[in-house]
Amino acid sequence: MRRWAACVPRFACQRPETPHSPSAPVHIICSPMRARTRRLWSVGTGAVLLAAASALAFIALGQMGDMFVTPKDLAERGGPEVGKRMRLGGMVLPGSLKYGDGADMHFRVVDGAHHVDVTFEGIAPELFQEGSGVIATGTFDDEGNFTATNILAKHDENYHPRELEDVSMPES
Repeated sequence: MRRWAACVPRFACQRPETPHSPSAPVHIICSPMRARTRRLWSVGTGAVLLAAASALAFIALGQMGDMFVTPKDLAERGGPEVGKRMRLGGMVLPGSLKYGDGADMHFRVVDGAHHVDVTFEGIAPELFQEGSGVIATGTFDDEGNFTATNILAKHDENYHPRELEDVSMPES
């Protein structure tokens, strides 16, 4: 006895060749697929899934992949690309940190002989200070000034939170 079902990709299905009345139900006759055809379906499905996963990863990396530059890199290139989002890294020049109205701050990022002026509006990290390392994410304007939307402060490997400065390690 034959089974009546629409079952793809395990079975190759066909319509019956005999004419039928419009009111009669249509039964699809299924026969088992050959192993070669099943393997082809499996490989094709795997290829489509792999392509979809690769496309999603490429899109995600394209949105999060900001170019990292230093003031020296910008000087070698002849200037920044206006409006393109990037990360600027270097040291905060001592004496350059100025606070404006509200949460505005202006400072200069240096790496040797080259510098870039940075403007940031927001709350800076606790470790952000003059003479420390910084990575700022943002864009350049027409005048070559960098407007940061996010600031990451670098610290050394001997970092201890302020809350734990007075706490000593118990001796064993």
